[in-house]
Amino acid sequence: MTAVYPLLAAVAAYLLGSLSFAVIVTRVMGLSDPRTYGSKNPGATNVLRSGSKAAAIVTLLLDAMKGWLPVALVMWFGHPYGLEDGTVALVGLAAFLGHLWPVFFRFEGGKGVATALGVLVGVSGWLGLATALTWIIIAFFFRYSSLASLVAAVFAPVYYLLVDGVVWYAEGTIAASMVVMALLLAWRHKENIQRLMAGKESRLGSKKDKQGPEASSSSGKAHK
Repeated sequence: MTAVYPLLAAVAAYLLGSLSFAVIVTRVMGLSDPRTYGSKNPGATNVLRSGSKAAAIVTLLLDAMKGWLPVALVMWFGHPYGLEDGTVALVGLAAFLGHLWPVFFRFEGGKGVATALGVLVGVSGWLGLATALTWIIIAFFFRYSSLASLVAAVFAPVYYLLVDGVVWYAEGTIAASMVVMALLLAWRHKENIQRLMAGKESRLGSKKDKQGPEASSSSGKAHK
């Protein structure tokens, strides 16, 4: 019977991850669907293009929460049910996959940056902090959100393994799940990577990056 618990935990984590909060938050706040403007990505960065910082912040926190919660619950309460490190890796990856391919939203999800960060915070607050600081540093100096996300994703498993035995004891299954998330995150950013290589990626704070639904609508009318 205990073998069923990891599977149930993974399914629950996937369903939680499938809650596309970018869409839910914008609907509740009466804003345009983020899948209809900007990058059309249902994530906090694109929600910010709506002009509502509050909506973007709420989306960011909720997307991170759905990665953090299943991992934290397994780590806190899973031992009596036989939920060990393998289950921690499984539920974290399941929540991340839910965000990428949400069953409630026709399997059309976001890129997973905030949810992946939530998973890392669930594994260790220090790991999450180190990864978040990496994102901030790259974003500050280079002004590319996509580049910051890619670099942070690559460094997360490096940090996890590098500090093994000092701040935490690294587990192979958890490290493997981080590598898989990094690879999937890079794959979801393939268009951003192409634009970065071509020098066409929009920078944080640029006018192009600030274009929201109203700007897109005006642009469409101008072309008519």
